[in-house]
Amino acid sequence: MKIVLAADHGGFELKEKIKHYLLLKNYDVQDIGTYSDSSVDYPDFGFKAGEMVISGKADRGVIICGSGIGISIAANKIKGIRAALCWSPELAKLSREHNNANMLALGGRFLTEEEALKIVDAFLITEFAGGRHQKRIDKISEFEKC
Repeated sequence: MKIVLAADHGGFELKEKIKHYLLLKNYDVQDIGTYSDSSVDYPDFGFKAGEMVISGKADRGVIICGSGIGISIAANKIKGIRAALCWSPELAKLSREHNNANMLALGGRFLTEEEALKIVDAFLITEFAGGRHQKRIDKISEFEKC
């Protein structure tokens, strides 16, 4: 599975820890920045990561800013992106099972490394349940065509 990682300065430190963890688990990780804790604009990274997922250059994305809110809003502006801001493994699992989320957003200033890694694991190993949930995803996709 190809995973794109992106963060602003508020998520940089957590991104680095997640990257190391995913590489140890043999994921194909594409880190698109930022590469320091110097101030940058989260939309730039949310947009770029989302475009990589939509284009098929990545299967899923993990995006991080200070709260996770801004970068998830930015990524969700891209047609076809379903970025879920999660703060527990249970929410990450539900975001995949029910919503077929293709991007996970995290708040770098609100999660410990241990919490974040559990959330990332849940997000990456959980499959979409389909069934009754598919019609809801289809409604979102149809609305995006407007």
